Parts: sequence; C-alpha cells; structure tokens
Amino acid sequence: MAFQFSDKHIEDFHMLGYTVFGQILPPSLISDLRRVSDAAREIARERGGAQAQRLQPVGHFDLDQQPFIDYADLPDLVDAVAKVLTPDHHHGNRDEFGILLEPAEMPYCTAWHRDWRDNIHGLNLEHWNQGLLDINLFNQINCALYNDSCTWVVPGSHLRHDLRSEAERFPDRPIPGPNLEGRTTEEREYTCLKYCRSMPGAVQLHLEAGDFALYRNTLWHMGNYVPYSIRATLHDCPMTPEFKAWRQQHKQEAAQRQKVGIVMENPNTNRF
Repeated sequence: MAFQFSDKHIEDFHMLGYTVFGQILPPSLISDLRRVSDAAREIARERGGAQAQRLQPVGHFDLDQQPFIDYADLPDLVDAVAKVLTPDHHHGNRDEFGILLEPAEMPYCTAWHRDWRDNIHGLNLEHWNQGLLDINLFNQINCALYNDSCTWVVPGSHLRHDLRSEAERFPDRPIPGPNLEGRTTEEREYTCLKYCRSMPGAVQLHLEAGDFALYRNTLWHMGNYVPYSIRATLHDCPMTPEFKAWRQQHKQEAAQRQKVGIVMENPNTNRF
C-alpha cells in the first residue's frame, strides 16, 4: 500500500516525540540504498574494525551517491517532513547524514541519553533548556532499509524535564552504559536488554524496511544492537538555518568551557 499522510503523523510527533512514515521508500529505492550500504559497511569495518557501527557523512566516501540524492529528493518524503515540521526543514544533506550498521561480532548498546544535554561535554544546559520545545532544533531521523528494532524511547519525554524516577535511575553524569567487560556474547545480549528495560516507561521502536522515523532527539532514547540482525539505517537530521547556527555556536562554547574544567553539568542537581 502506498504511503498515506494523515494528521496522526503530526499528533504522534508532537505528543509522543516521534512519528513513523510507514514504507514511504519505494522498493526500487530500498534496493539501491541497500546496495550502496553494503559498500558502506565494508568501508566502515576497514576503517574502524569489526564493531564499527556507523559511516558518516556518506558524501565523504567513495560511494555511489545517486541513491542518496534520490532519497533526499523523494517527493512524498519532502512533503511529509514539511507537513510535520516546516518547509524550511531539509533532510538528506550528504555532508551530514550517515548509515547505522550492525556490529559484526558482539552485542552492544549505547547509554540512555537525551541528545546534546547528556552527550556533549561542556554544554551550557541553560541553552538546551531554552530550546527544548523549539521546532527548529533537535529533530532527528532513522530511515530503515531492513527491519530495525534497535531504538528504544520514552514517549512524551521530549515535552518535559526528567521525572524523579528517571533522575533516580541515572543520578550521575556522564550517564553510564551497562558493564559488558568480560561477558560472553549471550551474556552481553541479556545485559544490554536488561539495561534497555531498566528505564521507566521505555518502549522499543519497531521499524520495517522502508519506514522513516522522525523524532525529537531531546526525548530519552538509546540503541541496542546484535550482530545477527543486519542493519542499514540512514541516520539523518532535518536541518534548519536556526539549528545550524545553534549547533555551531554551542559546540564552540562547550569546547571553551571544557578548557576551563567544566566537563558535564547534571540537569537534576537540586531539582528533587
């Protein structure tokens, strides 16, 4: 069935923090993108080893760029992004986006986080707080070329600061991931899954091949990966002039703050 846009996509994005454009990529484009992603996987592992899980930005590598151009120009996708966000939000910049891949050998997961706040050392959290609800900032994309259930989220968390239960689960900064040292493959898989489920309100986001997930990266989220499930997911950002300027300014400021010893602020200090 051809993709059909509805008001529910807008409602889900604003209320849950994410929406999925189901099977919006045509099969021919999925095929082309899978082919070029196979080449990207080889390059990523040559450069970063068997556990490499990303090649970014795609435009900086010796890859057939036409499938990425077709993805950026896909009319239904351009229209859907504009309806949920604005016509000034543009995806598919090959100098920005990458491909997320499965690890070749061992299960792995990221730490739970809210982007920028929890993974940019030196960031002044007041700027993050001020931009929390700004539609021009903090939007992200996962576009799956194979079925992908790697991403976990806490729906609705993009609308607020942390709940007490979330702050109690992760009281410290930087947020630690699970301890995987010395564990077997199967133990790592169990440990990562237990870590995913340890966050109050966590749900697993299931994407099918050709699905395009548009989400607020200010919501609690993380990724959990196993080597036996092939993954090739375009990881993109619907960029705006406002976010480009915000990102440049606050990355520079964060770097300066690190030089004077400010590592990472804790957003929940004295909140509860």
